[in-house]
Amino acid sequence: MLRVLDDSDMAAVLALLDKAPVENVFVASRVDAGGLSPERLGAQMWGYGQGSRPTAVCYSGANLVPVAADRPSLLSFADFAARQGRRCSSIVGPAEMVSVMWERLEPLWGPARETRMSQPLLATTSEPRVTPDTAVRRVRMDELDKLLPASIAMFTEEVGVSPTAGDGGALYRARVRELVAAGRAFARFDGDRIVFKAEVGAVTKAACQVQGVWVDPQLRGRGISVAGMAAVVAACLRDVAPTVSLYVNDFNEPARRSYERVGFRQVGTFASVLF
Repeated sequence: MLRVLDDSDMAAVLALLDKAPVENVFVASRVDAGGLSPERLGAQMWGYGQGSRPTAVCYSGANLVPVAADRPSLLSFADFAARQGRRCSSIVGPAEMVSVMWERLEPLWGPARETRMSQPLLATTSEPRVTPDTAVRRVRMDELDKLLPASIAMFTEEVGVSPTAGDGGALYRARVRELVAAGRAFARFDGDRIVFKAEVGAVTKAACQVQGVWVDPQLRGRGISVAGMAAVVAACLRDVAPTVSLYVNDFNEPARRSYERVGFRQVGTFASVLF
């Protein structure tokens, strides 16, 4: 009932992803870019179901991400992950799915470094309610070294570990460079200093997902993130996708208020288990 999928399963997987395009934007973006062959996807896509057509899938790469899964399929995915051994740095996705997988995996993989079981998933399809910051723009390739320290600071603050650990930050730098090259990194500069930044981490025809929102700690509480996010939303709606989404920790009240002012509304709830 569970197998590793390949490109012959593309139609079935796309049909599952299309059922919730905002919720599934991360996995859909990876499939759009790499297909389902593990060699090109850089991960495995597991499929669950009776017969040849999967009724639920799970992306297994740096993140473990269930899609369109019910309790039997989630437990099957968790058992398969347990047999392989932990290869991911997080389990992330719809809260009700992540909680079932973690229920099965916690005795084997726990304790987690951190669990965040209530992360509102927000989205907007409308122009921002506030005036965008006209100084926020796409980061140029020659500005990568100016952006990178802010990106590292954001990642360390958000995730709790530095992305430079292990390989000195080579992989993380490559990812930031990729986003800059694709025109998906936005920032406001004050000279060489980054005041505000955000990236668009996942993109499909239906939606995009903003990540890495960060304001210089010395300038927080001044509304910089509100106007900055308004600029990012306006640019994304114009050039990237018809729906802009992100997810945020439920305890981050300042960020939630900022996103609400811009025009985001909650469309679901995510959860993350961090290792």
